[in-house]
Amino acid sequence: MGVVRSHLGGVKVTLCGIAQYANLVGVTVGYTITASISMVAVQKSNCFHKNGHEASCSIESYPYMIIFAVIQVILSQIPNFHKLSWLSILAAVMSFAYSSIGLGLSIAKVAGVGHHVKTSLTGVVVRVDVSESEKVWKSFQAIGDIAFAYAYSTVLIEIQDTLRSSPPENKVMKRASLAGVSTTTLFYILCGTIGYAAFGNKAPGNFLTGFGFYEPFWLIDLANICIAIHLIGAYQVFCQPLYGFVEARCSQRWPDSKFINSEHVVQVPCCGAKYSVNLFRLVWRTAYVVVTAVIAMIFPFFNDFLGLIGAASFYPLTVYFPIEMHIAQRKIPKYSFTWVWLKILSWTCLIVSLVAAAGSIKGLATDVKHYKPFSTQQ
Repeated sequence: MGVVRSHLGGVKVTLCGIAQYANLVGVTVGYTITASISMVAVQKSNCFHKNGHEASCSIESYPYMIIFAVIQVILSQIPNFHKLSWLSILAAVMSFAYSSIGLGLSIAKVAGVGHHVKTSLTGVVVRVDVSESEKVWKSFQAIGDIAFAYAYSTVLIEIQDTLRSSPPENKVMKRASLAGVSTTTLFYILCGTIGYAAFGNKAPGNFLTGFGFYEPFWLIDLANICIAIHLIGAYQVFCQPLYGFVEARCSQRWPDSKFINSEHVVQVPCCGAKYSVNLFRLVWRTAYVVVTAVIAMIFPFFNDFLGLIGAASFYPLTVYFPIEMHIAQRKIPKYSFTWVWLKILSWTCLIVSLVAAAGSIKGLATDVKHYKPFSTQQ
């Protein structure tokens, strides 16, 4: 919002804030869903290993969502959690771990004897796997999933804000961006292509939960545990800016409120440490975690939900505002050749985002028709 304010100003700052914080809320809901799916996958893997591959291992995801929410309630009360540098290192290690395990298992499955799955250049076959309309809607939804993966705008400015003045920030940022985008793109492409080669047209939304990976069960467990650990910290990374925004606004609005501004020092038993408790922070952050968990329980649809988040946040944060700021910063003349092509790019991406949103909404609507909240088993 600060960058948009300095370059564009006006109502666009408010629109950027709405898009940014709505995206943060959506991501935290999506992470709750994803973490529970991974934990269910661990229990299923152990169940199949113990009882055989033909066993009925139906497991509810709701208990894991509740456990995840309880952990987040506790972590949300840690002061300056967003400043813990080890969190980024842990997230990177976990990401490399589960991505590498998934790729390794996919390669092993493709190279295995008797591996025959149906694949094609255009994916699922119309009138065989899906109907014509389902093919179109699922393709639109897939665009949203890709847009969710392309969420670099959410961390770009935050990374730049941590750089030192020497060496020059622009040079360091360019190298860091190239390395970061290249690495993530490589892993996404490998997971997508090799994962599809392993599972074919029956590929699950999260290939680490694929039923083909019964053994080695401990390796599947390790990968899904890495995902859960990663998302526990990532949830806090995405919700801390929202916490700070709401608490700062409330403090400015009601500066004399003791409920909002008073800190109460509490002695921590056994270790002798002191902890500062703010009642508003305790109530507000707990309520936020509970609300996101309830939304995740009502709409526990992994791909559809991620596709909707990606479609909603991709255009404003990754395309529209960066292009408008570039035009304003470089003072590109209106109706010039560069201005016209930048506008064409912007409008094209808007259409892509609307198409992706339509596909994800259609998918959510279809899922809800056949779903009973708090009763369906995974």
